[in-house]
Amino acid sequence: MTAEANHILLLAGTSEARQLGKTLAETFPESRLTASFAGVVRDLPDLGVPTRVGGFGGVEGLLAYLRQEKITAIVDATHPFAAQMSHNAAEAAKTLKLPLLRLERPSWQPGESDRWTHVVSMDEAAMALPTGARAFLAIGRKEIERFTHRTDIFGLARMIEPPPAPLPGSWELLLSRPPTSAAEEISLFRDRNITHVVTKNSGGSRSIAKIEAARALKLPVIMIARPQLPDAETAPTVAALVDRLRQILANRN
Repeated sequence: MTAEANHILLLAGTSEARQLGKTLAETFPESRLTASFAGVVRDLPDLGVPTRVGGFGGVEGLLAYLRQEKITAIVDATHPFAAQMSHNAAEAAKTLKLPLLRLERPSWQPGESDRWTHVVSMDEAAMALPTGARAFLAIGRKEIERFTHRTDIFGLARMIEPPPAPLPGSWELLLSRPPTSAAEEISLFRDRNITHVVTKNSGGSRSIAKIEAARALKLPVIMIARPQLPDAETAPTVAALVDRLRQILANRN
């Protein structure tokens, strides 16, 4: 197999995907590279490489795509909470004996002064909020319905796209991407008199500002643990992943 025969599938979904797409294209100029987004949001970043949008249709659909496009390696850079896609990718890679590398950015860890409550599910997080709480909810549009029965609290729900169903009348919807500045988050939390922060442990630096703001304001954080992902070779950074992929493809050629 020659280098020209390589076709890398990049499953995108994290803020690192843009850098990864650029770096993969530069590192493997003689290989084909296709990025794929699930299409959960409409405002998708331009990765600068051929891109498809939408689901594959489960494992069988993904297998059909991999065969049709003659994919030779899969890079999983989906969100840490996009567990189903990671499971499908792992199963498909195992079936076709394709190399699979997953970008797994380190999870956030509490500092000495942080007031974190660790939970393992959205339902547990919703139950952890006390009556009368003014909660900032950074959990995404698909999961917000697990909290909307809590009409005894104020919820400030931030997401990129509107939720499927209206929020309780006493809540507030904030449609925006997370800021990169802790100062902006501090200002928001103070303006809305936030008493609790609820977030998924996504890790990385792109959305850590809310964690830094909660720390500065000494707010309790309800931290939702990542779902269990299938066994796969992982890399903590873009550079480490690209280095490992270079080794894998060199051995296949």
